[in-house]
Amino acid sequence: MASAEKEISRLTIHASFDGILESDTAELGSLLQPGGLCATVIQLDPIKLVGFVPERAINHVQLGATASAKLVDGQDLHGKVTFISRSADKLTRTFQVEVTVPNIDFKISDGQTADIAISAQGAPAHLLPGSALTLDDAGTLGVRALAENNIVKFVPVTLIRDTMQGVWVSGLPEQANVIVVGQEFVIAGVVVNPTFAEAAQ
Repeated sequence: MASAEKEISRLTIHASFDGILESDTAELGSLLQPGGLCATVIQLDPIKLVGFVPERAINHVQLGATASAKLVDGQDLHGKVTFISRSADKLTRTFQVEVTVPNIDFKISDGQTADIAISAQGAPAHLLPGSALTLDDAGTLGVRALAENNIVKFVPVTLIRDTMQGVWVSGLPEQANVIVVGQEFVIAGVVVNPTFAEAAQ
């Protein structure tokens, strides 16, 4: 009798969480096999935004960091980072990151596209034209700048971000006179007669 009562209790299927019935695969009178799909239930509150961070930036992402996202319809979202993968994707070499966002009114649907921005500790950087970047004889990325007495020097830099306005780089002193035109025609150690122009020009 106990065995029969246990089997009867299994006639009613319960989800392990509150959610929305997205699809009902099982029809009245159909035979369900153990482990077979009978319905799809989705939990939309809270909802997880999943993105991928390149390996050069993953060390700047911390659990609990505040994040914002913008949907394609212009809706702004705010949440926190709740998961950071420690294993890179074998093909893209990126790390999966999840941001949990409240969705009480169910305005966000499963599968929507979002542009995610995660807050991180700032670092000093300079915005330069992409054409200012060059390589030294060893293949090190850097720029040619002016030292004292207008002597050209090579300064290694680290590329932080490439944007439509230019490239953000780190590794330069707070103030630096970077050669942005004609840098390929000079080498470290030579003296030049520079012409200065405003950055807006």
